[in-house]
Amino acid sequence: MRWLAKFIYFKLLGWKVVGNTNFSTDHIKKAVIIAVPHTSWHDFYISILLRKITGVKTNFVAKKELFRWPFGYYFRAVGGKALDRTSGQNKVEAIAKFFENEQEFRLTLAPEGTRKKVSDWKTGFYYIAKTAKVPIIMYTLDFKNKQNKISEPFYPTDNMEEDFKFMKAFYQGVEGKVKEYS
Repeated sequence: MRWLAKFIYFKLLGWKVVGNTNFSTDHIKKAVIIAVPHTSWHDFYISILLRKITGVKTNFVAKKELFRWPFGYYFRAVGGKALDRTSGQNKVEAIAKFFENEQEFRLTLAPEGTRKKVSDWKTGFYYIAKTAKVPIIMYTLDFKNKQNKISEPFYPTDNMEEDFKFMKAFYQGVEGKVKEYS
């Protein structure tokens, strides 16, 4: 199926992968991966194709109710982890436990938290990376240039303001599918 993903991604859609193209399953076993800008449902299939092309197994978290019949098996098979979203739960700690309990866990998130335009990112991904002591890997969903740019692993420091400036600079000039939400 990898050949089909490559055919669709490169030939039919005309996309390319740039930046840290050596990113592979042997390189980083645990990381928080952030995808920006998240402006459309089209981001999902581009990300799935990229995942297949690079061979990097990625994960996501979703409310535990989604992991029941009939879709539970599918969500687990594509890297999903059920999260108890009951109020009073520390979600950062709960997600950090996934990193602790798995040999390989690369959590993919959209820091905007929505497909609409936002001025500030949510901070959960940052605290998850710090708590789990894993790097953040950034990748773009750049529909203007039809490319996914992948960063080198970035290890958060104790200066959140500077870290966010650094990460946001990586996405400078990137346009999502819905340009006005970028």
